[in-house]
Amino acid sequence: MARLSRYLLRLFSVEAMALFAVAAFLLFLIQCLRLFDLVSTRGQSVLTLLGQAALGMPSLGIVFLYVCLAIGLGRTLRGLQDRSELQIIHVSALVPALVRSVVVYALGGTVAVLFLAHIVDPASVRTTDDWSESIAADLVSRSMIPHRFTEIVGGVSMIIGSRDSQGQITDFFADDRRNPQSRRTYFAKSALITRDDQGFILRLSDGALQQFSDTKRLSEVSFARYDLALDELTGEAEATDPLARTSSIDIVGKALSGAGLDRAETRTLVRRTVEGVRVFALCLFIGALAMFPTGNRRRVNAPIELVALGAAFLERGVTSYAPIPAPFDAAAGPALLIALALAILAIRFRLFVPLRIGRQPA
Repeated sequence: MARLSRYLLRLFSVEAMALFAVAAFLLFLIQCLRLFDLVSTRGQSVLTLLGQAALGMPSLGIVFLYVCLAIGLGRTLRGLQDRSELQIIHVSALVPALVRSVVVYALGGTVAVLFLAHIVDPASVRTTDDWSESIAADLVSRSMIPHRFTEIVGGVSMIIGSRDSQGQITDFFADDRRNPQSRRTYFAKSALITRDDQGFILRLSDGALQQFSDTKRLSEVSFARYDLALDELTGEAEATDPLARTSSIDIVGKALSGAGLDRAETRTLVRRTVEGVRVFALCLFIGALAMFPTGNRRRVNAPIELVALGAAFLERGVTSYAPIPAPFDAAAGPALLIALALAILAIRFRLFVPLRIGRQPA
């Protein structure tokens, strides 16, 4: 039975990883196409394009890996049935080895997705943010040509008076006209590109911020020092979730230190953990449907790929709209799939029928 379990695990894993490799490669190419214009307009190399695309893969992998695992399991079980190997397993009373291989396979996929969700994905988000900030700093720095108007990105123009070897800038001026309802103008006697805890900033000194509204009204705010995030000059500044950059190890370490967890941190931990539970639930559901052979040759079976995708859509829908208070609403979909899988297994194994003990009459 141990040899059979290893054989089945190898079949499940090879099928799933082959499907995952194809899907990951296609998504990587899509990522490259999506980032191509953005990276090229900022004067970055192909290596930057490939690196930025690769760093976005862990979050995408969490989304589609569990579907690939379920489809790989289902396709392998259907293949075993077509080759009559599944029937032999049942006739030979080797069903415990089959069930054990499915459970171990599902648990292995669960551990892999948990590793991605709790550790790899936050690290990739943190690296992507830091890299994007470096790109923004490089773009602004290269655009600072004394006594010449340069356009950093579409709608943002800048000119400086001079720049010394220490990076000190004099007579800074920038015009941001990307938002027609709120055009902004920055000017300062001196400026310096530096970095703080939030990332790269342009530290302006002795200047003012002018804002023109769509009603042609002008407002001006003078300042002795103003820290302008470079993201605001190089592109659409997006609100970033600091928890997305924080690994679960750091969050749990904070809780163990006695600081406690707030609502957002608790929800983040639950959401990341549910990503792994989702793998186990979907694999268990597909295994319950496909690990039992059917002797009806005329029966038309639905493609297992569509069944897995349909179950994934059902799980996501229940998770999104279940009337369950947070943070446990994220577990509603996987709980439903696990309940359906256990019900199917109970019916297939006939747990509700009394066992007949004894020798049958000849």
